[in-house]
This record gives sequence, structure tokens and C-alpha cells, in this order.
Amino acid sequence: MILVSSCLAGLNVRYNGSNSLNERIQQLIEEKRALPICPELLGGFSTPREPAEIKGGSGEDVLDGKARVIEKSGTDVTDLYIKGAYATLERVRKLGVTAVVLKENSPSCGSTMIYNGDFSGKKVSGNGVTAALLKRNGIQVVSENGLDDLLEKG
Repeated sequence: MILVSSCLAGLNVRYNGSNSLNERIQQLIEEKRALPICPELLGGFSTPREPAEIKGGSGEDVLDGKARVIEKSGTDVTDLYIKGAYATLERVRKLGVTAVVLKENSPSCGSTMIYNGDFSGKKVSGNGVTAALLKRNGIQVVSENGLDDLLEKG
């Protein structure tokens, strides 16, 4: 069983109330080979919500107390992102999940790229908070771009 970002499954849970439907992921859910999860909703956010970015580093830095997750208006929402990451880890462990496919660029879910923290649309290498926590705990994490490789390895 794999977990996938709910937005990739076509659920309207992104910050702006939209989704990032990936038809292959939707098919995996229909085949009962994957389950959707949204770390931000598990953390206590609602949809829609204000956009947020990691300021001062990456998801690892957030977990280490060296960076913060800040909404565009300046509100610090770090604690909710950390709560969602740990709730996701708990689900992964409970379900015996072997891999997680998370939405790239998200401050929660990015697994290779995240926005740089100044709301300019620029991206930098790094993990979101949830991706960082899962990787620290030995869970295989890929973005939607790595889905084919993940499925080929079976």
C-alpha cells in the first residue's frame, strides 16, 4: 500500500481549493493500491487557506527549529505543519505503508523542490516538512514525477 497526496488524487484540498489531479494516482486509488492523505488538513488547516512557504531553510530545518513556515500575510504556522507531518507519520506506521507519493513544491510535501520562502515563485532544492520527517524515519518518499519509477520497482 502507498499513500498519496490527496490533491494528486483529485481532491480539492490545495491552499486555493483546487487539486493537482494525476490520473495514474487516481487509478491507483480506484484499484485500492493507494490511499489519499493531506498533511496540511491533518495539521488543522482548512481549504482554502493562505499560501505558506518555508522561510530560512527546508523541512529538515523546520523540524530542527532553525526555520519557520510562514503564510503570505506573515502569520507563523510552523506548529500546524509539524503537527500534520507527525500525524502523517503515524498513519504511515499504522497502515504499514512502504512508500509515499507527495506533491512537489509544497511546504509540506515537496520531496526535491520547495518555494524559497519569499513568495516570488522561485524554487530551491529541499524537502517540505512532512517529506523531511518521513525520510528521517526511513520511509520512501517520491514526488508525482517519481511515480513511474516507484511503480516499476514494485
